[in-house]
Amino acid sequence: MLSNLFTFLRPVPSEATALVEALAEEQGRSYPFALSNFQAGVKIQDAPPELQRQVALSFVEWFQTHGTRHTYHPALWKMRSALLELLKRPLPFTEADLRFLIEWSINQRVVFGSPPHLIKICATYLKHNPLSDALRTSLQKFSQVIGSDQRSAEAQRWVLRIKELIGDTELLFPLDAQDVWAAAALNELKALPMGAQTAWLEVLLSCLRVTGSAPSAKWLKAADVYLDRIGRADFFAALERWLPLVDEPRPEPLTPYDNRQTLLPVNADLLKGLVWLTAKSDSAEMARVLATLAVSAYRKIPQHGPRAVKVGNACFWALGNLPHREGVSQLSILKTKIKGNSAHKAIGQALEAAARRLDLTAEEIEELSVPNYGLATVGQAQFTFEDTVCQIQVDGLEVTTIWQRGEKKLTAPPKTLKERYAPELKAITQTVKNLRQMLPAQRDRIENVYLAQKRWKLAVWRERYCDHPLVGTIARRLIWKFSQGDQAASGIWWNGALVGRDDVSLTWLSDDTTVELWHPLQVEVDVVLQWRAWLMKHEVRQPFKQAHREVYLLTDAERHTHTYSNRYAAHILRQHQFNALCAARSWKNALRLMVDAEFPPATKTLSHYGLRVEYWVEGIGTNYETDTNTTGTYLYLTTDQVRFYHLGAIENRAHAGGGGYSAVRRNGVGQAEPIPLEEIPPLVFSEIFRDVDMFVGVTSVGNDPTWLDGGGEVRYQDYWHNFSFGELNESAKTRKQLLEVLLPRLKIASHCTLTDKFLIVRGQLRAYKIHLGSGNILMEPNDQYLCIVPSRSTDGLKEKLFVPFEGDQTLAVILSKAMLLAEDQKITDATIVRQIKR
Repeated sequence: MLSNLFTFLRPVPSEATALVEALAEEQGRSYPFALSNFQAGVKIQDAPPELQRQVALSFVEWFQTHGTRHTYHPALWKMRSALLELLKRPLPFTEADLRFLIEWSINQRVVFGSPPHLIKICATYLKHNPLSDALRTSLQKFSQVIGSDQRSAEAQRWVLRIKELIGDTELLFPLDAQDVWAAAALNELKALPMGAQTAWLEVLLSCLRVTGSAPSAKWLKAADVYLDRIGRADFFAALERWLPLVDEPRPEPLTPYDNRQTLLPVNADLLKGLVWLTAKSDSAEMARVLATLAVSAYRKIPQHGPRAVKVGNACFWALGNLPHREGVSQLSILKTKIKGNSAHKAIGQALEAAARRLDLTAEEIEELSVPNYGLATVGQAQFTFEDTVCQIQVDGLEVTTIWQRGEKKLTAPPKTLKERYAPELKAITQTVKNLRQMLPAQRDRIENVYLAQKRWKLAVWRERYCDHPLVGTIARRLIWKFSQGDQAASGIWWNGALVGRDDVSLTWLSDDTTVELWHPLQVEVDVVLQWRAWLMKHEVRQPFKQAHREVYLLTDAERHTHTYSNRYAAHILRQHQFNALCAARSWKNALRLMVDAEFPPATKTLSHYGLRVEYWVEGIGTNYETDTNTTGTYLYLTTDQVRFYHLGAIENRAHAGGGGYSAVRRNGVGQAEPIPLEEIPPLVFSEIFRDVDMFVGVTSVGNDPTWLDGGGEVRYQDYWHNFSFGELNESAKTRKQLLEVLLPRLKIASHCTLTDKFLIVRGQLRAYKIHLGSGNILMEPNDQYLCIVPSRSTDGLKEKLFVPFEGDQTLAVILSKAMLLAEDQKITDATIVRQIKR
């Protein structure tokens, strides 16, 4: 019983008891707590150390009466806070005091948050006093009670500190074997010689001991001793075996509510430290392992969120600090693979840290750190194995492997080669995988150059872009603007030279020539059309829309509204799709919840122009689990204005009635208003509105072909119909212009006609109107809706039809539907046939 513990102590003086009772009864502000908020508290904090020690012990007596687990007192929080404040002070506690406080904490089993304070008090005492057997026993018991919470990383740190105080050298690895990777690690560690086990234990304890969002230089340096004892090669090889296992779920749930995909807290803390130490590795394979781990750590779990943000952020830090450039290359890939503002912010910070370390800008380090993955020339690599040759070819964004023996092409390497050259063939497979991951990342990086005001001297541009073995496969399919003095021209790589749209080489280029990415807004319409014709003639497929890029100009309506645009207002968007697309296009956005008091806009920062753009959106509905999912997150959004502001002003927003926002921007002098749209640089205006058009075009409920037949919200059906078959946006207008060129090349050309908004396809059974914006279909003569859900993949169209750019999925859907309906008598899908014949 707790009362028996008082045999450790002399009777607490009545003065200390009176101060504690006075504090308990006194009224005052308890949160945030401070002794100075109370008259009794002031007396306590001003008392001599010996009296403060007696007061602390008197608190325990008070808790025995009023604050056990089975009783409640209104002053419990106040008294707990007061005790913890006293325990932070260097008071003259005796060994008997310490044993008493420890036993009291153990008996309470709630310990009121006191372990770190009690451990610190013990550490202070033991600096000047020997460790008695009685105190060792109390601390060992304390350690066992705290350590029973295996899933708490903080508790394991406390256990570690107690073991250090009592000199406990028992090898007890702080890994929870219920996670797959931790079980594998424990099995390996226990099989090592004792010396290696000790070194590994020191590393793991060090990882558990460190806190914060990034390691200190002192901590990293201290770890070198243990890594050298283990052997750096063995240490990093072990991590390359264990880290891929982090993705595997626990074999069994710990509780009925346990999600096996999550990481146990103590293991997550250990992983964070181990990942930080990988920054000392010079292995390119380690960079790929870290990138895979980052994707796994940021994978979202329903009702939980990302699996382990701290582990993912540790991966970003380590990749940015690896001594070779493969780490930065993997960060570039992760920018496209991991969605979410917090992840992108952490990746950006890692890139900036790497840039500072190398005295470069973040853009420069991304340019310089693109690996060639063994490509000897632009888009080409060749490996010879005896009489068999393997070629890797990069064509645009596609990577193919070709095996050939003499004149005979093979579908795969011969069995004999697989046996003799297994490591080399594995490396080739990894190279192809790396290329397929890196190419989209580099495509997106280059497309972002439009808003980065990036220019290069010709020699630098050729090294980093045109002649780079990997980047060159993208750069050579793009049009570039070349300027020197009063002379300027646009050109593209063709047949070993830079040529203009007339196929004439640009022979006047020199080292003084400036190069930038060409944009159709910068030239006359006839120049754009000539470049489009050139791409069709030479069948050059651009990695993203450039010659066919939509241009968005200021409208009369926007001149009238002056500081905002309603061009993309009043749309109904699928929220989760919108949020993912915002992240992919480097917009900052947060999911809207029904509990939110206000809805901040989606924003994009344009640091090169000193601007920030806002797109106002808010959640729709008031019914939980009808208008939201089970977490209270809205399913749909409605859209409002687009506005531009200068960077640097402090913002204060309040939700305004009628679906708007009030934006009061202060710069210390007065209110800063939104920038008039006419003052926005035309290229910035066009690119931003292209993003917004994409948000609406891709995520609008009007794009769902199953809306009418699939139980879509009745209240949105008018909007759905207006969007599905209404006026064309800019991307749809560009699509129509391209179809005018493409249709004559199709075998179904005689079945097709283009009108202002539709592609009309005449089949044997009926005629069909495919909307050029949504891809949805109406059947003549009565405009009956035809629901056809497109295939997930339309890559087969590339083999049948040349399209001069990548990425327009709606165009591919329209063409695939047109080819299907032109031969409607051959359709066998019962659902489609039933609709046609209805």
